[in-house]
Amino acid sequence: MKLLLAIGAVSALTVSAACVTRNGPAGQPLAPLTVEAIAAPGAPDSYSLQLTTAGTRTILSWIEGAAPDTTLKFAERTASGWSEALPVVTAGEIIVSSADVPSVRPLADGALAAQWLVENSVDPDDPAVYDLRLAWSADQGRTWTPAASPHDDGTRAQHGFASLFDRPGDSRSGLVWLDGRAAAGGPAGDMALRVAQYDARHVQVAQTVIDPRVCECCQTAAAATSEGIVVAYRDRSPDEIRDIYVVRSQGDGWGQPSLVHRDGWKINGCPVNGPAISAQGLDVAVAWFTVQDEAGRALVAFSQDGGRSFGSPIRLDEAASAGRVQVVLLEDRSAAVSWIESGGEAQSFMARRVASDGRRGPAVTIAEGIGRQQYPRLVRHGRELLFAWMKSADGTAHLQTARAPL
Repeated sequence: MKLLLAIGAVSALTVSAACVTRNGPAGQPLAPLTVEAIAAPGAPDSYSLQLTTAGTRTILSWIEGAAPDTTLKFAERTASGWSEALPVVTAGEIIVSSADVPSVRPLADGALAAQWLVENSVDPDDPAVYDLRLAWSADQGRTWTPAASPHDDGTRAQHGFASLFDRPGDSRSGLVWLDGRAAAGGPAGDMALRVAQYDARHVQVAQTVIDPRVCECCQTAAAATSEGIVVAYRDRSPDEIRDIYVVRSQGDGWGQPSLVHRDGWKINGCPVNGPAISAQGLDVAVAWFTVQDEAGRALVAFSQDGGRSFGSPIRLDEAASAGRVQVVLLEDRSAAVSWIESGGEAQSFMARRVASDGRRGPAVTIAEGIGRQQYPRLVRHGRELLFAWMKSADGTAHLQTARAPL
């Protein structure tokens, strides 16, 4: 197991004035979330957690164990709790990162898809050289196909921060990732956002660059609208402005990337703090982190046209934020959002409901004492919200989960 801690080098923080709604207009109050702990799977010293959902299925995945027995595992949410944990792959070269994590995702055809990271470096101390691996299961995760790679460049470079997606209305799936092949061998090249698409037999049918210059180590996110896939990511301009963009699928291709909001955040290093996205029908919500007046802010913006345009951002945090945002659209077209609230030495995993007109429900604390390398998760599963995070006790990391009934 190689432990990879992605840390951005921040040397300049400037941001233009942003139109941010702090307190929404008067109207019907949004109900508070009522959160209750639920028993979590996973052994002590579990890492790299992720939650994914599609249709009526929700999967929690994580990594446990040390080399040569490092194992990617998953469990599915059921009416009686989390299912028995099953392994996807065990290998000594699996990379463990708090920021760049594997995932197991249910697909529309009933299959499962999994992605994870493996070492690809002649220098064991080089954390920025690794590859992606993919596998599928047609029997609920009992057996998996041989691992394959979505990229075929063969370069010793970073390939990671992947997001799996399922195309609506057909049996095709895919993933987007950050690809550093252009920067292999030197700092002159750029990190690109690439996408690979697969047919119903899980054979790759397309691979392309959808943005040639993006932030080097911010998480990507993807969601399916009624018109196709929308991908959210942090862009990188020639002047080092690193605002959030989206790009929409168009038939078998992809459109031009477009800005969610002009924060104007100039930073000479990656903040390792990517966006989150949720969609239903033509409604899209994107949440993200930025810096204003030298303080971190967590924001969300709504679209009603499939991600073509977005309304003004709505602030999520109470005083200041370390980001690590998550967002889930709800049936009434509001969203459940989560973020890391920061203040002094303490950090808290927080959540609330937000409406597109600016109304904000009460903020609730999911967990206190969140570590600075934590990336908590939030998804919707039927009539409940599910939360997952790591709790450290006596130097050991323990997987935690909770629910909020809807």
